[in-house]
Amino acid sequence: MESVAKLKWRCRRGTKELDFLLESYLDVYYAQAELAEQVLFVELLGFQDNQLIWFLLGEELPDAQGLQALVKKIRTNPNL
Repeated sequence: MESVAKLKWRCRRGTKELDFLLESYLDVYYAQAELAEQVLFVELLGFQDNQLIWFLLGEELPDAQGLQALVKKIRTNPNL
């Protein structure tokens, strides 16, 4: 598993909104998340920026069920 510092670097996407959502999830939830959710977050970071925009700021959802749940959590969480 990647270090939190490396993940923080991968969260920086150059779009203020994406940076905020991804870094906020990392700061607030990642450490307490179950290993499966941490793996899903790393997988989510592997998507292209345009896909992440559609997932996190648009209406599209990833195909995988686990990723769908994580995207919904990030989208709807009031702490982010």
